[in-house]
Amino acid sequence: MEDKIEIPNLPDPENPEKLTGLRLMLPKNVAAGIPAILSSATHMLREMGPVRAFRALNSLNQKDGYDCPGCAWPDPDDERSKLGEYCENGAKAIAEEATTNKLTADFFSSHSVNELSMLNDYEIGKKGRVAQPVYLEKGATHYKEVSWDNAFSIISDNLKQCSTPDEAVFYTSGRTSNEAAFLYQLFVREFGTNNLPDCSNMCHESSGVALTESLGFGKGSVTLDDFYKAEVIIILGQNPGTNHPRMLTALQKAKENNCIIISVNPLPETGLIAFNDPQTIKGMLGIKARLTDHFLQVKINGDMALLQALEKLLLEEENNNGDVFDKTFINEHTKGYNAFIDHLENLEMDKLVDACGISLEEIKNIASILKNKSKIIACWAMGLTQHKNAVNTIREIVNLLLLKGSIGKPGAGTCPVRGHSNVQGDRTMGIYEKPSLAFINALERTYSKKFPEKPGYDTVECIHAMQQEKVKVFIAMGGNFLSATPDTEYTAQALRKCKLTVHISTKLNRSHLITGEAALILPTLGRSDQDIVNNEQQFVTTENSMGVVQMSKGSLSPVSDDMLSEPVIVGKLAQSVFGKNAGSHWKNYLNHYDSIRDDIAVTIPGFENYNARVRKPGGFYLPNVTREKVFTTTSGKADFNIARIYEVNLKTDEFMMMTIRSHDQFNTTIYGLNDRYRGVINERRVIFMNEKDMLNAGLLKSDVVDLFNYHENIERVARKFIVIPYSIPEKCTATYFPETNVLVPINSTADKSNTPTSKLVVIKIRKSA
Repeated sequence: MEDKIEIPNLPDPENPEKLTGLRLMLPKNVAAGIPAILSSATHMLREMGPVRAFRALNSLNQKDGYDCPGCAWPDPDDERSKLGEYCENGAKAIAEEATTNKLTADFFSSHSVNELSMLNDYEIGKKGRVAQPVYLEKGATHYKEVSWDNAFSIISDNLKQCSTPDEAVFYTSGRTSNEAAFLYQLFVREFGTNNLPDCSNMCHESSGVALTESLGFGKGSVTLDDFYKAEVIIILGQNPGTNHPRMLTALQKAKENNCIIISVNPLPETGLIAFNDPQTIKGMLGIKARLTDHFLQVKINGDMALLQALEKLLLEEENNNGDVFDKTFINEHTKGYNAFIDHLENLEMDKLVDACGISLEEIKNIASILKNKSKIIACWAMGLTQHKNAVNTIREIVNLLLLKGSIGKPGAGTCPVRGHSNVQGDRTMGIYEKPSLAFINALERTYSKKFPEKPGYDTVECIHAMQQEKVKVFIAMGGNFLSATPDTEYTAQALRKCKLTVHISTKLNRSHLITGEAALILPTLGRSDQDIVNNEQQFVTTENSMGVVQMSKGSLSPVSDDMLSEPVIVGKLAQSVFGKNAGSHWKNYLNHYDSIRDDIAVTIPGFENYNARVRKPGGFYLPNVTREKVFTTTSGKADFNIARIYEVNLKTDEFMMMTIRSHDQFNTTIYGLNDRYRGVINERRVIFMNEKDMLNAGLLKSDVVDLFNYHENIERVARKFIVIPYSIPEKCTATYFPETNVLVPINSTADKSNTPTSKLVVIKIRKSA
């Protein structure tokens, strides 16, 4: 069954309103399997041919290979599959990175910046690897070739023209290795600022804040082995089938051990319904493994209300039977229990049920499961972190786990599933605009110099600072800043006010086309590329979602000799900026990456004897005090949190919109135009709506509409989206990002974490003219 809709194009430089010809099919009811294998093979062969593809996949996520540049899901500690320790989207990520298509100065001389900006993000990304440094001079229409030495001189001159170091901003993406991240933050702090915004500001910042406040430690507490010991796994605001596909294998193993899986999400996601493991005989034969036992189709931002309703029901059972809560754990390891119980008793169940959109009968069913279980893991992703009340919602998860004593024991704990492969490692290495005094003191002991203590700009703050012309130079280590950030037109205006924008990148993206007065693109090696320094192959390291640090060594010949690794780029930039004042450490770092790890080892706790430990196959675990029931909060105990649900009062013609990924993308990288699991083919400009809402709004399937947001009385508009009826709660809608980031208000952010509220945007919907 298939429908085809064709609409003419209407491009815009920041957000091209280009429709590509939608075809609708029935949503899939099982993830992975043979279609995943075929999709992976298609992408790999199209981008690089069979020999290079085999070599790339054969090393991917192996202990002697390289770490996937996609998600941060951990690799098995023991044996890894030689057939393929990767997923469909991991293969797509490598196809993008290891493509043999390359862009030289000739390409840029043939295509103006304005011409390229009219392409959609998929078309831009498919052009190929940036193969040599290019420079867009002030007033120029085309990038042109520039030598590395001249590129570093241009950056150095612009940085030296800043009246204070705080007039420069240094952004980081989650792909950056530990070595590059450590050097980057060191260079920035030697330059004199803490302006180190990163992608974590826009994704799991809320998790770090919430876990630090509740438990004293901002990372998750579980290991992969805990999944196989859990009695219950609760997955909230996460779509692992698309965003973390290898997690499905862990969930399948948990199911084989009689674990109950509960998924909470506004959309039914195929990957959580059933899974065909393509590496097993059953999977190859199409025999699917059902994953989710209970699906709770919560309203957008109804998670806290659901959690509190569950806690209130469990409290009733505790009052009746006295054996539901782990009183020993609570008495020995927590603070604030009595006040929290008083709070629960005063909550009105009817209001909680209405706010979450789940029937009382369903909630009681889940409570009956939880009351006799203690090995509970709670997983979450951006469906929870990108809300106004994100920090309190995540702290509510912790409340539930504390009541059950489900922290610091095998098979139980917190699991924020990070979205990018080393975003957690970057933060460990010091990529943070608000460094602790302990971290600054450690740097000063290692390098015998003073470093700035004043907090710098986070991502949202740096956009405002650029808009206010407080920033002259913007440098991005990876990422696609414009497409990743909120309020696209506002952010574009801000970037254009800079004197110089610099992007250290593998592939062409939209941020290269919306620039400051002048711009540089510096091509860097990817994870899959061999990195040769002084005739010796180097390796880098990464940290996954569960705190494992392991080596990553590329296996492919780079497609160009004009690309440098990120550590080398940072080292040479430091030498250019600091000149004769550059310490000897910068020369050492350029000679061999072991010297970088030696300084990390004496600076950052947990990395002692780094070079020896990381050379052991599989790497090592960083210390995690939460696993030991040690809580480094002010009180020395895990703190219960008291919060009330966040109410959204919608007008009759208003809806809540959340931004989501399609199955053919990773973050802002668009692999293709198909969302196979949801049945959306060859189109991204769509809006998923409840059929009753469509009827009330006078909309039909395939109508083309414009979307509006009016936060703080500013009109934001995303034009030409096709309406698709879908299973989603009333007054809730979903759209793909980055196409609707233009609607996410820059001033609508999560309390405490300042993360943009991309998962709840109030919109109005009107038919397109």
